[in-house]
Amino acid sequence: MKALIIGGTGPTGHFIVNGLLRRGYDVAMLHTGRHEVAEIPPSVEHIHSDPFSEVALRDALGTRTFDITIAAYGRLRRIAVLMKGRTGRFLSVGGAPAYRGYMNPVVLHPQGLPIPTPEDAPLLTVEAEDGKGWRVVRSEETVFENHPGATHFRYPHLYGPYQIAPREWCVVRRILDGRRSIIVPEDGLSINHCGYVENAAHAVLLAIDKPEASAGQIYNCGDERVLTLRQVIEVIARELGAELEIVSMPWQFALPARPMISQAWTTHRVLDLTKLKAQLGYKDVVAPETGLEITARWLKAHPLDPQGGEVKILQDPFDYRAEDELIAAWKSLCAQMPKVRFEREPGYTSAYSGPGGKPRSEKFN
Repeated sequence: MKALIIGGTGPTGHFIVNGLLRRGYDVAMLHTGRHEVAEIPPSVEHIHSDPFSEVALRDALGTRTFDITIAAYGRLRRIAVLMKGRTGRFLSVGGAPAYRGYMNPVVLHPQGLPIPTPEDAPLLTVEAEDGKGWRVVRSEETVFENHPGATHFRYPHLYGPYQIAPREWCVVRRILDGRRSIIVPEDGLSINHCGYVENAAHAVLLAIDKPEASAGQIYNCGDERVLTLRQVIEVIARELGAELEIVSMPWQFALPARPMISQAWTTHRVLDLTKLKAQLGYKDVVAPETGLEITARWLKAHPLDPQGGEVKILQDPFDYRAEDELIAAWKSLCAQMPKVRFEREPGYTSAYSGPGGKPRSEKFN
């Protein structure tokens, strides 16, 4: 059996390639050749070409055919058209921005994505709402027009080794630089669905194992459990042996947190994994806390080049002078907040029994 993976050197690539090898496939990787990954064994064929150029792809593949093709990188629409009639199965990777409101939640009422967001949630149909998401949807349509039995995956933000835009670097670098505080909006309670790279690859491999169940299907991907931004920071700091003061302030002031939130709002993004779990039997192979610990250690051992493309993508200036000034101003403002006296102080309802709740009455002690 012959398998072609377009990409393969990205964060999920080597997991998919080695999974194919374990399943008995002869694997060929088509990628630019700019990056090679040590985890790819010598038995894998490398086809160096430009996955974004239809002409280059045609020249590189010639008349070759494959039992299975996995399009994980490049111009998906061109790849889908090119591989029509040349592959037994077609699997493709896209993104969650296909959902209407993922990048622009204010177009929805009430504002924000449904939680969780299932595969049949409304998709983008108006380019002006989000051009990138609109193109993602067009790519999905092209895949199924040319491969009705295809399987498509909507990835969220991925984290782990080889990630080209690791938002976790925003935390790791501050720790490595000796910072002892980090700014978050709204106590860091935003939830942005992510997927550890091995978990995302595992979902693709499950579809390979279950061709009948996955044929013609679209699946959300991501970790089974979603951590808040605060929890992500806490896990990374503990793994690297650091103590970070998490400074919470309103979103409009928390400018340094923009690269970690990755959107202009603090609305949540949570994908519904019910279909992936029910049809393919998906379960995380790596817990999110473990994945974050691995990611933190990787980034510590492989720090990003301050002038490199990854840092430019993140758009985090690591301007500690401005951050210190902002924290000082915020704490000063809080200190000046007058004490407002309530005739009767609001409570947490009588159902709440945690710290600060209504004490137990003597009658029942």
